[in-house]
Amino acid sequence: MIVIIALLSAFVLFAISIKLFGWQQFIFETQLAMFLKYGLNRRIMALVGPVGLFGAVAIWDRSSWLGPLGGLALLGTSLGAIVCHLAWGTWKEGVPAIATLSAILLWPGHGAVLAAPGRT
Repeated sequence: MIVIIALLSAFVLFAISIKLFGWQQFIFETQLAMFLKYGLNRRIMALVGPVGLFGAVAIWDRSSWLGPLGGLALLGTSLGAIVCHLAWGTWKEGVPAIATLSAILLWPGHGAVLAAPGRT
């Protein structure tokens, strides 16, 4: 399971670092163009960054509530991206978000994230 966590974290950190710092110009411009096409702006894109960063780091903590909260942050951003891609873009644009969602479901803490409130 360490491999799943490492791959999920690495993928999210890569994508989020581009959203926050724009260090890979082509991908940054592509992501920003999608946000604008979906009626979102650069500020929203910048807000997604810290949420993803928190999630990518927090999923490593499997001994407290931070792990599931990080998983929930990643789940929320992935589902939001999938909805935007399907509603205003194409499913092909949503493949990275779908891959992230699939990795979250393989993550060992996903049960705590998907459980109904109050259930353990």
